Amino acid sequence: MASEPHRDDTLTSKEIPSRSSRFSGELRNVTGARLEAEKFLSDLARTAPPATPEYWDDILLVVTELAANAVQYAPGPFELSMRRTFDGVHVVMQDTNTTPPAPRPFHPSKGGGGIGWHLIHTLCDQVSVVTGERGKEIHVFLPW
Repeated sequence: MASEPHRDDTLTSKEIPSRSSRFSGELRNVTGARLEAEKFLSDLARTAPPATPEYWDDILLVVTELAANAVQYAPGPFELSMRRTFDGVHVVMQDTNTTPPAPRPFHPSKGGGGIGWHLIHTLCDQVSVVTGERGKEIHVFLPW
């Protein structure tokens, strides 16, 4: 009697939630992107809750920072995509600026920002940037 091959259905495409949302690039879209991320996480948590509540907050913070950077530094629309991975969440922010982000000096006493890119690198397991003729994609992986 031949044995049937082992099949692991835990990560079939139907069961890996994902969501993509496009935004016009206006300031109010930063909040819109955060709200879309919150909806995705809420849907995800119904079947796979986060290992710790901080993971939820970290993902929302990273999405907010990426969206704010897209609005500030890239003219035009941006797209947020999120999907569940085996051990976390993969977030992709696509915008129209072809220049990769770079860390800036952060001076808390002077204000003016500069902490977002540092936060993203601190909170994410992996960060990569893919540039092309029409803009860039920032890929980040966070634990869930």
